[in-house]
Amino acid sequence: MFEQSLMDTAIGKTKTSWTVLISFGLQMLLIGIGILIPLLNYAGLPATELMTFLVAPPPPPPPPPPPVVVKPKKVVPREFDSGKLVQPVAIPEDIAIIEEDMAPPPSAGIAGVVGGVPGGGIGGSLGGVIGGIISNTPVVAPPPPPVKKKPPPPPKRIRVGGSVQRANLIRQVRPVYPPLARQARIQGTVKLTAIIAKNGTIEKLEVMGGHPLLIPAALSAVKQWRYKPTLLNGQPVEVVTQVDVNFTLSG
Repeated sequence: MFEQSLMDTAIGKTKTSWTVLISFGLQMLLIGIGILIPLLNYAGLPATELMTFLVAPPPPPPPPPPPVVVKPKKVVPREFDSGKLVQPVAIPEDIAIIEEDMAPPPSAGIAGVVGGVPGGGIGGSLGGVIGGIISNTPVVAPPPPPVKKKPPPPPKRIRVGGSVQRANLIRQVRPVYPPLARQARIQGTVKLTAIIAKNGTIEKLEVMGGHPLLIPAALSAVKQWRYKPTLLNGQPVEVVTQVDVNFTLSG
């Protein structure tokens, strides 16, 4: 029984070694086929990948341009700059002297002819021509006549003091004392500002002060007053003056 188990073990080992070799050979064959198949289908590779491998790298950028050298400009000194004399930088060695010709006398070229010319006047005329019609002497135009200034127009209205204007009063109506003010023993002065027209009539009245019971009687009386026309430079003008109306109780 022991011997039989040993024989089975030896037979089992022999079978196992053959199967291992066969499986190893099959695996190697499959690996070889897997390697050869891609090599046979090389035309199936994408063209873009082939181009990336075959394209050469771009050339390096060109070197930068050399820097521009600015040459300093030569400044030429000038004697005059903006109408002003400029001091020279250096003293020149040779100084040129400019000589100008003498100007001809004023009478050169316009002297008269010896013996005169036909049609000329006695004594002649400096700068005259034959016949004495045209002369080089400029003709001065007469001055324009003086402009007469018009006098300023007189003012339309002037202000005169009350005491001065009272002298021109030609008609004065006395105010009627109000009975209520008389009973209440009210007295005083009503101050008015009057505008006197050019013909001397009262044109406008304005109350400046006074008792209310006395104001109506004062306005009624002053409206009837008449003045002489006030003249200014011979022309009648309106006058603004102050009028005082006094109310006084007797006894």
